[in-house]
Amino acid sequence: MNPNIFYNSHHSPAGAFASFTLGFKGASGGLGIELAGPACQNVFIGAESTADGVFKALPFYEDKQADNQPAGGGDRWQKAVINQFNDGEITREITPACDIWRAGELEFKIYTPFLPIPDPVWVNYAHPYIGKRHTLKTTVIPAVFVELTLDNTAHPHPRKAFFGYEGNDPYSAMRRISIDNKINGVGQGRITGIFTDGTAVDCALAFSASELLVDDIAGRLPFGLGTTGLTIMTAGANEKRTWRFAVCFYRGGVVTSGKEASYLYTRLFKNIEDVARYGLENFELYKQAADDFDKVILQNQPADERRFLLSQSIKSYYGSTQLLVDEDKKEPLWIVNEGAYRMINTLDLAADHLFFEMRMNPWAVRSILEQYAEDYSYYDDVKDGSGGRFPGGISFTHDMGVMNAFSPRFKSAYELSGLTGCYSYMTQEQLVNWILCAGVYWNGTGDGHWLKNHKRIITRCLTSMLNRDGPDDAVRDGVMDMDSCMTGGGAEITTYDNVDKALGQARRSSYIAVKCWAAYLALEKMFTALGLKELAAIAAKQAEKCAATILKYKRDAGIIPAHLEEGNEAMTLSVVDGLIFPYTMGMFDDSEFINKYNDFVNALKKHFETALAGGCKFDSGAWKMSLTSDNSWPSKTFLCQSVSEKIFGLGVDRQADKAHASWLLDPENAFFAYSDQIIAGKALGSKYYPRGVTCILWV
Repeated sequence: MNPNIFYNSHHSPAGAFASFTLGFKGASGGLGIELAGPACQNVFIGAESTADGVFKALPFYEDKQADNQPAGGGDRWQKAVINQFNDGEITREITPACDIWRAGELEFKIYTPFLPIPDPVWVNYAHPYIGKRHTLKTTVIPAVFVELTLDNTAHPHPRKAFFGYEGNDPYSAMRRISIDNKINGVGQGRITGIFTDGTAVDCALAFSASELLVDDIAGRLPFGLGTTGLTIMTAGANEKRTWRFAVCFYRGGVVTSGKEASYLYTRLFKNIEDVARYGLENFELYKQAADDFDKVILQNQPADERRFLLSQSIKSYYGSTQLLVDEDKKEPLWIVNEGAYRMINTLDLAADHLFFEMRMNPWAVRSILEQYAEDYSYYDDVKDGSGGRFPGGISFTHDMGVMNAFSPRFKSAYELSGLTGCYSYMTQEQLVNWILCAGVYWNGTGDGHWLKNHKRIITRCLTSMLNRDGPDDAVRDGVMDMDSCMTGGGAEITTYDNVDKALGQARRSSYIAVKCWAAYLALEKMFTALGLKELAAIAAKQAEKCAATILKYKRDAGIIPAHLEEGNEAMTLSVVDGLIFPYTMGMFDDSEFINKYNDFVNALKKHFETALAGGCKFDSGAWKMSLTSDNSWPSKTFLCQSVSEKIFGLGVDRQADKAHASWLLDPENAFFAYSDQIIAGKALGSKYYPRGVTCILWV
């Protein structure tokens, strides 16, 4: 695996849209809330060396700090010498829930515990106890946890260690914080802070870290100016000491517009000091939870590349999550922001986050489905290629807004009419995504009450699917033939909006067709459970038509073209994406299903193998989504790998894993943690992104 260890990683509480980002050299990480990238703060982690008055630190700050003290500071600002550890002195070990840095006799461990969150719909916030082990309060605490260890056993003199940061929020001063004379820390206003319950700890502010590491700072402790805050600890002679920290976040009050909502954790914690107190009181629980999570996720994942990709992807997913409460309806809202773009609950991402959420918090899938059904669905007409206009039906917007600003009801922040590329409508794609999320949620939870309550909208989804195929049964072949009239003079696109036309065009797309097949299967299963036999039969017939149409266009070499049209020869890997949904719903365990669709699945397997061998790979071994584009997305590659291994029975492509890991480790890409739009190895967009969590399908 690439030896580079200096890449940023999120360390994020669930549902807080906050991150203690660390790993890229320089002022490239820090404590951020609701940001499009790292906070770009100086972070100071280090210890006194054996040389008197000299300190060594991990390289997460600018080596030449600007001196921002007021004019006239003069010689009274004494400064210690801080040198950065050499690269060769530093090691790193990363897992989904931990990040461990070691340099010399210093060890710095970050724990990010990912506990399943109790369904907040059923929680009385005044008495939020759920189950025997964890409360809602325990699972949504806006904090991550740190242990800093200094091994001074080989030295006969005391030595200092330190941990802190330089705040850069223009609206809040840095401050020293003391809680009940037991917990001390430094923080920026009411929003971020580092706290410890260690004894004999000094917390102080200054204009630079070096001012705080001189021999005696007792006289400096009341000082309230300066943007740098440190916690400073001492290991005694011949002593090994470990200090515990809670790195905390807090955003009070209403945080959104368009729809007023606040963070759910503010119902449970009154301020950041309350967060710190609770976190440190339960530190061992969180430490154990991180260890338990890693054991589950990393079992049967011996290869370093997959362990790394799982770790980066899961951390980045949580860094984009928000658990809010609608102030009007008093209902919880689960939100996954779209990384650096910060669009709210983008539905084509939700269909990929689905697999992780069903494992951790299935109610989050339900929350997103209901938000779309209530506020972000719409009805349209459809058009054919000759200008004819016909009834359409229900579909769902691309997103719910952007950057904490909810769009008006029934509108997205993204979609525009009159276009054939980026920013056009994804009407068919989002329709199948909602259906597939609904099917997987119901099948995985057995929530018959939810299914019954949504019978009407699920029925309307079938009608809409039929109308997008054609105006009557005689012309329907199971594949999308009609564009939404919402596009005006344009045409619908897919989630692959910026790859190429082979994947970007929705009409007659084989990628969309396989997802339509999966959606019809999901509808059939849901209607059967509802006792609606006639509707189940219609959905089943459409699935059969769809599969037959896809097989009709199979070329002699086994390739299924990107568009189901005569003369189209474009080749993509992503044709097979949709297979993962019936697999997740257990259909591949049904012998009748396997016999019925054996030829279809084998044809997709043949296409997949031919495409990989015929150019849908980079020279490095990384997979390409489309033969004619160097724009490839790791999240979708992980999904295709899962189809390859779990459904087609093909082996694990270790060379591809190495290449995909090398993309994220490339020094030009590593600042933004996980990125999901890689063009010939370089991150172009989709940075600080949550979608890579599709790799949970490997587990």
